Amino acid sequence: QVQLVESGGGSVQAGGSLRLSCAASGHRFTDSCVGWFRQVPGQEREGVASIEPIGRTSYADSVKGRFTASIDNAKNTLYLQMNSLKPEDTGMYYCAASRLWGSGPSCRAIQDSLFDYWGQGTQVTVSS
Repeated sequence: QVQLVESGGGSVQAGGSLRLSCAASGHRFTDSCVGWFRQVPGQEREGVASIEPIGRTSYADSVKGRFTASIDNAKNTLYLQMNSLKPEDTGMYYCAASRLWGSGPSCRAIQDSLFDYWGQGTQVTVSS
């Protein structure tokens, strides 16, 4: 059974930082496209960042230059470093992984249809 477990969410003031973690069991990230998504109630889920198996990262325009996704394959853990947080970054953040080889345009576009495994989410709240 595959499990993705996020941690690291919380409440911060605008300009602050948080680092989210996503630990996986039952599935290795090595060949997957892995990604971070966020969702606010009443709005569509938004792709935030992704990492292809070859190591290439992609980001939504709204977070470029502020967020950094990384992966520790030895720990099978995905991270999202979030700096210069803004109130509009508030939301539930989810990590996700594809079951099969995940390199290509769909990963770079952070398309949620590519992802098979999802975490339960961790809440991030940024106050002004």
